[in-house]
Amino acid sequence: MMKKKSVSARKASLVLFLCQMISALDVPLDLSQPPTITQQSPKDYIVDPRENIVIQCEAKGKPPPSFSWTRNGTHFDIDKDAQVTMKPNSGTLVINIMNGGKAEAYEGVYQCTARNERGAAVSNNIVIRPSRSPLWTKEKLEPNHVREGDSLVLHCRPPVGLPPPIIFWMDNAFQRLPQSERVSQGLNGDLYFSNVQPEDTREDYICYARFNHTQTIQQKQPISVKVFSMDSLNDTIAANLSDTDIFGAKPVTERQPVLLTPTGSTSTKVELRGNVLLLECIAAGLPTPVIRWIKEGGELPANRTFFENFKKTLKIIDVSEADSGNYKCIARNRLGSAHHVISVTVKAAPYWITAPRNLVLSPGEDGTLICRANGNPKPDISWLANGVPIAIAPEDPSRKVDGDTIIFSHVQERSSAVYQCNASNEYGYLLANAFVNVLAEPPRILTPANKLYQVIADSPALLDCAYFGSPKPEIEWFKGVKGSILRGNEYVFHDNGTLEIPVAQKDSTGTYTCVARNELGKIQNEVHLEVKDPTMIIKQPEYKVIQRYGQASFECVIKHDSTLLPTIIWLKDNAELPDDERFLVGKDNLTIMNVTDKDDGTYTCIVNTTLDSVSASAVLTVVARPNPPFDLELTGQLERSVELSWIPGDENNSPITNFVIEYEDGLHEPGVWHYQTEVPGTQTTVQLKLSPYVNYSFRVIAVNEIGRSQPSEPSEQYLTKSANPDENPSNVQGIGSEPDNLVITWESLKGFQSNGPGLQYKVSWRQKDVDDEWTSVIVANVSKYIVSGTPTFVPYEIKVQALNDLGYAPEPSEVIGHSGEDLPMVAPGNVQVHVINSTLAKVHWDTVPLKTVRGHLQGYKVYYWKVQSLSRRSRRHVEKKILTFRGNKTFGMLPGLEPYSSYKLNVRVVNGKGEGPASPDKLFKTPEGVPSSPSFLRITNPTLDSLTLEWGSPTHPNGVLTSYILKFQPINNTHELGPLVEIRIPANESSLILKNLNYSTRYKFYFNAQTSVGSGSQITEEAITIMDEAMASRQVDIATQGWFIGLMCAVALLILILLIVCFIRRNKGGKYPVKEKEDAHADPEIQPMKEDDGTFGEYSDAEDHKPLKKGSRTPSDRTVKKEDSDDSLVDYGEGVNGQFNEDGSFIGQYSGKKEKEPAEGNESSEAPSPVNAMNSFV
Repeated sequence: MMKKKSVSARKASLVLFLCQMISALDVPLDLSQPPTITQQSPKDYIVDPRENIVIQCEAKGKPPPSFSWTRNGTHFDIDKDAQVTMKPNSGTLVINIMNGGKAEAYEGVYQCTARNERGAAVSNNIVIRPSRSPLWTKEKLEPNHVREGDSLVLHCRPPVGLPPPIIFWMDNAFQRLPQSERVSQGLNGDLYFSNVQPEDTREDYICYARFNHTQTIQQKQPISVKVFSMDSLNDTIAANLSDTDIFGAKPVTERQPVLLTPTGSTSTKVELRGNVLLLECIAAGLPTPVIRWIKEGGELPANRTFFENFKKTLKIIDVSEADSGNYKCIARNRLGSAHHVISVTVKAAPYWITAPRNLVLSPGEDGTLICRANGNPKPDISWLANGVPIAIAPEDPSRKVDGDTIIFSHVQERSSAVYQCNASNEYGYLLANAFVNVLAEPPRILTPANKLYQVIADSPALLDCAYFGSPKPEIEWFKGVKGSILRGNEYVFHDNGTLEIPVAQKDSTGTYTCVARNELGKIQNEVHLEVKDPTMIIKQPEYKVIQRYGQASFECVIKHDSTLLPTIIWLKDNAELPDDERFLVGKDNLTIMNVTDKDDGTYTCIVNTTLDSVSASAVLTVVARPNPPFDLELTGQLERSVELSWIPGDENNSPITNFVIEYEDGLHEPGVWHYQTEVPGTQTTVQLKLSPYVNYSFRVIAVNEIGRSQPSEPSEQYLTKSANPDENPSNVQGIGSEPDNLVITWESLKGFQSNGPGLQYKVSWRQKDVDDEWTSVIVANVSKYIVSGTPTFVPYEIKVQALNDLGYAPEPSEVIGHSGEDLPMVAPGNVQVHVINSTLAKVHWDTVPLKTVRGHLQGYKVYYWKVQSLSRRSRRHVEKKILTFRGNKTFGMLPGLEPYSSYKLNVRVVNGKGEGPASPDKLFKTPEGVPSSPSFLRITNPTLDSLTLEWGSPTHPNGVLTSYILKFQPINNTHELGPLVEIRIPANESSLILKNLNYSTRYKFYFNAQTSVGSGSQITEEAITIMDEAMASRQVDIATQGWFIGLMCAVALLILILLIVCFIRRNKGGKYPVKEKEDAHADPEIQPMKEDDGTFGEYSDAEDHKPLKKGSRTPSDRTVKKEDSDDSLVDYGEGVNGQFNEDGSFIGQYSGKKEKEPAEGNESSEAPSPVNAMNSFV
């Protein structure tokens, strides 16, 4: 929200134009001129009788005027009164009251006359009256005995003062009496009661009158009011009342409205134009009437209409004749209405249409003085010349009076005079002085030479050329020293000489010349204009919603002309910021630390320069958790319900979304609060359901988006009556803990659920499907009962019923339980194993008879373990694995087996008590699989054209090894891969010498083992053949050359810088490039040579998980790939800690055992020699 505070172009132009028009008519004080009244006291001048009276009268003229006074129409000789003096060179009178004078002696109508050789000017009639603040007359005030519901008026009747006093009512403690729609003060100062209530009884209703002029307060004697009703009438009151008062009294009854003021059905009101119109209606009635105002045949004026005193007073400001009419007030309550019509007539004291203005003429010129005024009734216009009615003033042949106009023709110097125009009617008068000054003067320019004007771009520029001359000079404007006369629509030329540029631009900057000429001469003046860039707020403060004790920050970033010095001021709610160290004002921001509720408001950034002002505002809303509700009240108490109401606390700028109601049971759980219910934030009452035999207290918590309020204070307690239990214990179960018992358990009722004292439980049971009677026992303060001597695992019907001292709860529902379980008796039979692949097998078994389970059948457990590996005869520690299959299943899957191994398994049935006997062990074998990677790969003995490879056999051969596969390819200096060579090696070999290799070449090797099933995962390594000695010698010879040494130094420096950068990146979490290269030189199977030209593929530095570019090699993950299986997961068992699904199926996860990945091959640790480095750049 941004606004520009500089005055608008139109308004600035108008204001300055009017001001300068007046100055243009002012005659310079060094020239002869009649007197002009410049200062005078108000027409109605009320003075403090304790201070000196100062009656002002100041005037100017050439020669300086002399002053005289009249009092009550006759000459006031101040020389004869020692208490009266006139200030030197002034007409102001000082009447000395403080040294013995009395103000009352100087009451009257005073008028000042200022006179010189060219005329006389007179002041208004100044009525002097001393202020008065008389005391109240003593009177005996009888007590007011009023029946409840009746109306009452306490009369103030203040003493008549000057000016009238301000009335207010207070008590003995000087506290203002509260007012409302029911009790309020009228415009006449009386205190009106629409209906009295018992709380109106008091003995200190005191009316005070404050006289502002003398700063005194007068007090009326206290008035006593006693409100009575027939119910409370006692002998003491009866003794003070007449029989009629007592026996005529009736119970309080509602009454329709009756107007207390004004009386009758109609009244009239006269108000003067421009004043404030106050209309009042106060009504009696029960319930208290509501007042409404209308204007008959029209609308109440918008923007000027206000309602005061609880709408009992209609206030219209700045009234005009159009506001005349009939205004109706309507008092209404539910029994009826009353109304009153006030006929308003707006009269008008005289007001100016055209006031006469000073007239400066040269000899022989013509002119006019115009005096036009209006009023209601229309005012009379009369003229005076030098304070004398014009009809008896000396004759002037150049003057002719025509009603409200004086016409002057061919004036001469003797025609100079001061004329007074008086416009008057019964409501007042206007008096204006206007002189005619006949002069012959060459032009003068009154504006200072070389005056500098500065304005903001796109705003109006007003260049002043105040002038005087007689005859009136003509004004012309030029721009620049040799510029042409200014004309056109882009300029406005005012009569007072001002040049206006309505929309000044940067190119409007420059020097402007004003030329004034008349028949007596010519004169010119230069002024200068500078157009500045406007001040702008480029980043304005924004609306903020901040939680209490948070931090708020408003920005105000500005852009301004470099030659202007801006100042930034921050305001809060259009006032200065609080003097608080929490408010931190920065260069372009405002920060408020630890905001509190009082920081709510509108914050404004104001940027001021000498030429303009801009501002932007933003609202800060401080939000917080709501304040706790208060005034909790219980109503409508019943046996099983109560109504709770409350008053919400302050919502702290975040609307309350809901209320949470909690209760405390003071009888069973004192100090513990429980959730009862919650209602929307718009609701403040709730009907609560109650339980018997609970001592309730309630509290309410308000909730908004910020959080929960503190709990309210607890309500009053409410104890409900006892009753039979409404409900029985829940979660009744019967489960045996031993093979020969039944344990019956339940959840006990909470204290408030007991509904009365003496809570107990009737526990009943009988064996299901057997014609037995119920066996029952009554227990208390327990939630478990054990029935002993039961058969093993048989069903029972069970029920638990609550009872208290008043009786039983409703009949409970029955549940089925079982006596204790025992271990299963037999093992599953016909166990069969079907091997699916080298890591997966399927086991089958026959179910056992349910009667042999002797409990709840939970499932079957399969125990299996590896006996030995068929590729190695060494035995190892046997680790048994367990899979559990839920429900009555007859098969399951065994995942994660090792290839080429011998296994055993057995199956057992499971119930709630435990496992049954195991089936006989079943032996099965898994077929061969692919081997793991070789345990190591070493490359030794590098020569010019050969390398020696050594390796170890796979840690897990998973079968009989048939051979090894070696693949290798060269890598050039740009890390591109060369042709791939493959060699098959017998399985019994452990080393190989590769010959016929290229010298000084890096090779990448890929090595894996094979069984009859296929190839295993590979291991990789890199190595370099050594360099030819003759070439090395030649390169060394080159290296001894000076030019090459310098080149190598530069290259070495560049490499050093790159190494430092890589080291820094590595420390920041990046990968070292060598590792990236190693990972990139992966599986050659998927990195063929380019088919079109047979060139090397690209050697990628990408990370392992990133795909290589076209033609690059995909890195190997060096892991054993699991074999896929189409078997459903429901066929697999779970581990010892596995879980069953509700439908009896088992969902677990399984995987083949992942072989440990072999260590990566050793990266070549050969440090690059200078010769190698050189070779890489040849």
